[in-house]
Amino acid sequence: MERIVILDFGAQYNQLIARRVREQGVYSELLPPMSSVERIRGEALSGVILSGSPDSVYAEDGRRCLPEVFSLGVPVLGICYGMQLMTHMLGGTVEKAPVREYAGVTAHFGSSPLFDGMPDSTVWMSHNDMVTRVPEGFAAAAHTADCPIAAMQDESRRLYAVQFHPEVAHTEYCAKFFENFVHGICGCAGGWSPEGLVSELVDDIRARVGERKVVAGLSGGVDSSVAAALVSRAIGDRLTCIFVDHGLLRKNEADEVMHFYRENMGLNVIEVDAREYFLTQLAGVTEPERKRKIIGESFVRVFEREAKKIGGAELLLQGTIYPDVIESGTGGASVIKSHHNVGGLPEKFGFELLEPLRPFFKDEVRAIGEALGMPKELVWRQPFPGPGLGIRVLGEITEEKLTILRESDWILRDEIKKAGLDRAVWQYFTVFTGMRSVGVMGDSRTYDYTIAVRAVVSTDAMTVEFAELPHKLLRRISNRIIAEVPHVNRVVYDITDKPPGTIEWE
Repeated sequence: MERIVILDFGAQYNQLIARRVREQGVYSELLPPMSSVERIRGEALSGVILSGSPDSVYAEDGRRCLPEVFSLGVPVLGICYGMQLMTHMLGGTVEKAPVREYAGVTAHFGSSPLFDGMPDSTVWMSHNDMVTRVPEGFAAAAHTADCPIAAMQDESRRLYAVQFHPEVAHTEYCAKFFENFVHGICGCAGGWSPEGLVSELVDDIRARVGERKVVAGLSGGVDSSVAAALVSRAIGDRLTCIFVDHGLLRKNEADEVMHFYRENMGLNVIEVDAREYFLTQLAGVTEPERKRKIIGESFVRVFEREAKKIGGAELLLQGTIYPDVIESGTGGASVIKSHHNVGGLPEKFGFELLEPLRPFFKDEVRAIGEALGMPKELVWRQPFPGPGLGIRVLGEITEEKLTILRESDWILRDEIKKAGLDRAVWQYFTVFTGMRSVGVMGDSRTYDYTIAVRAVVSTDAMTVEFAELPHKLLRRISNRIIAEVPHVNRVVYDITDKPPGTIEWE
């Protein structure tokens, strides 16, 4: 099997590199940076990629790899920190950059198999340090206005490196770059697919679970649904799904989700009404991280209670995907926000976790769902976070605020669907901001709440851009929310990308 190893130095986008390789039909695997040569080689090795990192190569605690990595006989690609580390370990010079680049910049490419078919174009930069002298045997292969050595190569040893991030969608020729490396330089033929992956995942689940029972936390979203379908195929009726109505769902969501699971997927699902329990736990809480952790722990406690009723399941199935993991600060990356199913879990609980989708992105999860034969309506369902509306009400959560939020969100979803944009827009929702402002309604002064509308486009949730919705549609959404939802007199539209923002507000 063709296989490319990514050595993970703790970058936010390290799994995105793996995803780009898999898009080229080649299996990829992330390994710790100091992995042994034997583990890196494995049964087959076609190439190695060194990821980015928040570290500096000249810091004492900067992460390293074994020097043997550069003499394995396969191509090696360094990305950002990976380029700086390659330079540092092979005798070049890395220094503080006089101008810190952070954004899309124009790169000018020289002659290199990395850049075949790529004209000068926009790349995504994010760095404080830069290479000022390449190691012996290397030549510069690209530059930008503020980075004279934006890429380098030693073709005789098949060592390549770029200062920019080719893995993010902001790099204009992202797919072409990885086609050049994976197929052109590493010589891979491709052929790895989601259909083949399903068989591997099902076999792995069977081996992991054995004869034990599993409970699944179903949220109604794509990730937990695909995870449940996978495990159901692997172990059959030893899977019991639990759908928790935590009082933070969208309008009519509980009824819709339960009907869909039972009628369309044939899953054994138990519905638990825990609205009072969750809202009591969240009473008076305003800090976003604390909200997420309370919600995460409350879910686990409900699952523990229900597992005892059905005969003591030992494993808890979660639909955790890679963006959840990386934003929660695992693997050496910085904490952005603790997802309820990762950083929000309590330290001690009575389950072994089963998370078969943990290495994958949302679009890959959808591909797995389609390969499983799941209904397209569920596979392409609007993403909805496990903490639900709890992270879309800024500040303290109350029933009044949730009602306002549910009604405004219902209107937004209705208008997006009527406009035929429900598949074109990645995610869309409203936010109860807690802000109040003066308005005029019916010739009288009002002092009521502001609702924010958030709509984004993305493929993987790691980077997103705000959706440029038609102005007439935005006007209809605003007019309906103000006319139909009590205590709202202003609607604003969030035009922030990720980064620097995140998809959710909390």
